[in-house]
Amino acid sequence: MPAEHASLEQCRSALAANGFDVYLARDPAGARKVFFDEIMPHVKSGLVSWADSLTMHATGVLDELLANPAITMIKIFDPDASREEIIERRRQALLSDLFLTGSNAVTTCGKLVNLDMIGNRTAAISFGPKKVVLFVGENKIVPDLAGAIDRVKNYAAPLNAKRHDFPTPCAKTGRCHDCSSPKRICNTWSIIDKCFPAGRIKIVLIEGAWGL
Repeated sequence: MPAEHASLEQCRSALAANGFDVYLARDPAGARKVFFDEIMPHVKSGLVSWADSLTMHATGVLDELLANPAITMIKIFDPDASREEIIERRRQALLSDLFLTGSNAVTTCGKLVNLDMIGNRTAAISFGPKKVVLFVGENKIVPDLAGAIDRVKNYAAPLNAKRHDFPTPCAKTGRCHDCSSPKRICNTWSIIDKCFPAGRIKIVLIEGAWGL
C-alpha cells in the first residue's frame, strides 16, 4: 500500500485486532463490489435497514438493495410518513438482520466514535441488528479518541447541521458551542472499543475522502 495510505492500513490492522471484520476498497464502486461479493452472500437477511451516511449513499449499495424485491427494507426516511411513523420504523430497525450506515470517526487504534441527535444510529451500531456494515472514508481516520471527539464536534456535526438546514450555532460558525438548541444534533455518543461478538460489525474502509 502506498505511503500516503499508511494510516488506512494501520487502522485496518487495529480494527481487525479488536474483532471487527475489515475490508479495503479503492473507491465507492469498489466498496459496493466488496459488499455484494464478500459480505452480502454470508448474511442470512430477511430484514434490512439503514441510517444516514453520505459515504454509504456514494457506494450505491442502498439503491441496489431498495430495488431488490426479494429484500424487505425498513425505510426510515419517507416523506409520506408521519414523524411518529418514522420513529417507530427506527425502533423496528433495531431488530433488522442487517443495518447499514457510516461512522463519524475511527481511530488508528481501532475505536469507532459516533454522535447522534436521536440515538437510533448509535444504538443500532452497538446492539440490536444481527449484522452491521459501516462504510468509512479514509478522511474519518484520526490518531486518538481526543482527535475523534474534536473531529465530530468541530467538523462533522456542524456540517451535518448545515446540511439539514438546522438553525444551530455550529451551523453558522462551524464550531461546537455546546448549545441548547431544540435542533441540537449532538446528544448521544457511542464509543466502541471492541466488536462483540467478534465479526458482528463489518467495516469497509475506502481510500480517499468520502462523506463528512
